[in-house]
Amino acid sequence: MPTSTWYRLDVAKRERVLEVAMREFGEHGYSTGSLNSIAREAGIAKGSLFQYFSDKLEFFAFVCDETSRRAREEMERRIAGVDAEQPFDGWLFDVLCEWTEYMADHPLERAITAATNFELDNSVRSVVRDTANQHYLQVVNPAIRLWQERGDIRADADPDVLAALLMLLLPHLALAPYYDGLDPVLDLRGRAPAEQRPIIRTFIAGIKPLFAPPK
Repeated sequence: MPTSTWYRLDVAKRERVLEVAMREFGEHGYSTGSLNSIAREAGIAKGSLFQYFSDKLEFFAFVCDETSRRAREEMERRIAGVDAEQPFDGWLFDVLCEWTEYMADHPLERAITAATNFELDNSVRSVVRDTANQHYLQVVNPAIRLWQERGDIRADADPDVLAALLMLLLPHLALAPYYDGLDPVLDLRGRAPAEQRPIIRTFIAGIKPLFAPPK
């Protein structure tokens, strides 16, 4: 958690530090990003960062947590508008399409998603991935439980398997259209959200036997 000194900063200054850090880490990664550049562009002394955060790992975790929180809250808002009376596979299709549209429209958040997933330093990756994963799971686990209770996911389906599958799928859909070499199978690279829709629909149809109740 940031120190109390961080929260005494002007809100606009805190937002500036966060935005600059998102750009720096999104372009260069957490462990290879420059704290000097962040401090200079944000208009603060580099030493001030360590009045706001106890160390670099805490700063990395904070940037990841704030970015993930904003993405989660926006997706929760979007999900609330998806038709919940349709079958689970239709609902899942709509939610995944909302996710791809969100990522297309939010390049900074997408870049931090990439930095979080591609981080090479093991200790840094552990911290930021654990941070981001908690936000994913706050949405994924309740959704699976709800749909299983409603009978749209069969009772003997393993919710952990479905959660693991979605935890792999969400970052893939977020990043594969924008980064080379991630998707040799579905061919998502370079596709706009509207072009991703038939691929998402085909993928859901392929995994439907994992969760569909018997007819």
